[in-house]
Amino acid sequence: MAHLFIFGCFLLLGVVSSLAARIGYRGAVCDRSAGYEVPAEVKSDPALRGRANSLVAFWCTGAAMLSLAPVVALGSVILGDGDTSVSTWALVVFAAYGLVVVMVGAYPFEKIKHLGESTGHRGAGR
Repeated sequence: MAHLFIFGCFLLLGVVSSLAARIGYRGAVCDRSAGYEVPAEVKSDPALRGRANSLVAFWCTGAAMLSLAPVVALGSVILGDGDTSVSTWALVVFAAYGLVVVMVGAYPFEKIKHLGESTGHRGAGR
């Protein structure tokens, strides 16, 4: 049963990452209807807008690809011998790997928050 839950979590993570990457490839990261909040500087500057789109497209595609590996491995276990149990160490490894995948997918959104600052008052408070 634990195999199915972990499989479902990584499958959901892959689908969400793929959808976010699709928005980046379509150039709609700064579109408010897509649901992403970006600073006003990023919305108004075409270069920063393009950078935001490429960041989301690249990193979310990477997160989707990283989430595919456990889906394939767990899918083969479920189809082949679904009666095996998941050890504690395997759960720890899956949890750590899932955290890495989430961090890869969240990176561009944190980076976008600081894109407007990088063009603004660099070194103003020093």
